[in-house]
Formats: sequence, C-alpha cells, structure tokens
Amino acid sequence: MTELRLNGKNEDGTHLSLHDNDGNEFTVRISDTLRATVNQPRLSAVPEQEADTISIKEIQRRLRAGELAEELARENNIPIEKIERFSGPILQERIYIIDQAQQVSVRKEGSRDPVNLLGVVVSRLAPRNIDLSDLSWNTWRHEDSTWTVELHYPNTSGVGIAQWNFDTTRRVLTSMDENARWMMGDEPPARQMSAPGLVYSDANHPSLREDITPMPEVPRLAVIRELPDDEAARDGVVARAKVPSWDEIMFGIKPTEDQ
Repeated sequence: MTELRLNGKNEDGTHLSLHDNDGNEFTVRISDTLRATVNQPRLSAVPEQEADTISIKEIQRRLRAGELAEELARENNIPIEKIERFSGPILQERIYIIDQAQQVSVRKEGSRDPVNLLGVVVSRLAPRNIDLSDLSWNTWRHEDSTWTVELHYPNTSGVGIAQWNFDTTRRVLTSMDENARWMMGDEPPARQMSAPGLVYSDANHPSLREDITPMPEVPRLAVIRELPDDEAARDGVVARAKVPSWDEIMFGIKPTEDQ
C-alpha cells in the first residue's frame, strides 16, 4: 500500500495534489463528499472498558437476595449478558425453594391428609374465581439463611400480596402479614389488655366535670334527758330519754328542756 502526502491544491482549487515517496504526483477532486468527510467532527475515542468491579460470587449472592439482573448490570456498568450467564443456577434454586414452600404442611383436619401451603391458598382463592394461572410467586434469601416467599394474587383493590418466612432447615412457614394469616386461617393477634388498676385523668377537663349537689345535712339523733315522773323515780330512774320529733330532726329545732 502506497502512502500519499498532501502537497496542496491546484491553481483552480478544484483538486488536491498528492505525492508518494518516489515523487510521483497524484490528484484528487475536491467533491462535496470529500468536504463533508473532512469537516465532520472527530469522534472522541471510546475508553476501554474497565476491569469488572463485581465478582461472580457477588453477582450470584445478590441475585439470590432478589435483585434483578438489569439492576446489577446498570449499577456495575457491565453487559446484561454477563449477569444472565451466571443467573441460571440462582433462578433454578429460587424456583426450587418456592416449590418446597408450597409443599409444606400447614394444616391438618382430623384424620384427613395434611393440607400444604398451595392447597390452603387454592382453597381460599377458589371461591373468588381465582385459579393457579392468576398467581405469581417470588422468593429471596436473607442473611440468616431463611427465605421470604411472596405471593401476588388478584383482589378487589388490584393485587394482594402475602408473605411468609420459610425456614428450609426446619421446614416451617411463618406468616409475615395480615394477608398471609388470612390465607392460613390464623386468628388475628389478640389485643393486649392493660393491667387492672386506677385510671388517673385530669379532673379539670370539661368532659370530666360533674356538678355534685350537696345533700342536706341531717342532724344526728340526740338523746335528750328529761326529769322522770314519780313512778319512774320510785323505780330508781333518775332521767328519761326523749326522742326528738321529725321537725326537730329535719330543721334542726332545738327541743326545750323542762327545768
């Protein structure tokens, strides 16, 4: 391949003059295409892709924890194809966990076979004309090695969400919200009652004020001693008790004493 060097334009300015290493002269017509090519802004060089900043182990850990492949690719500036290359085993594991959770026995009715989680969900939703094709399941792992199993199902407000905590070692499911408890037929937690005792309140509040009308004071019965008659004196009685009248009791009239 011969390398040419620009020598300038011809006198008319319609052609470029070029020379090779042997001194041979060449000309190139200055066309509109050539002008556009020469005047086109120079594209900035694409920087070389930096080394990956996330390991395969970290990719799989975060996928297992429920993060999406698209989010990982965007956050770490790596091709989505690389994330998907290692996501297959993790997705299979999550599908396996969902299947295991659905088969956990959660209810036993008399002598009948135990009912698993999937059976309970179907029995709850079937009367609402909801079948298996309307359900969507998801799961992700926590640091303590337990999993959250999440169910999406149609309801009157759009989509209902129920969550369970799944301990794969003990094969135990625990309801995490009201929808999950409703699915399982669990009773709502009992409201805690306060310990019996006095309730103190501000007596100055208008709603707590009571107009108490004082009761009229009733005079206590008083025993009035009076002089005995002759017969009582012979019997050794030195004074006879006199009971006040009703007027004396109600209106406080002092009885008169006989001298």
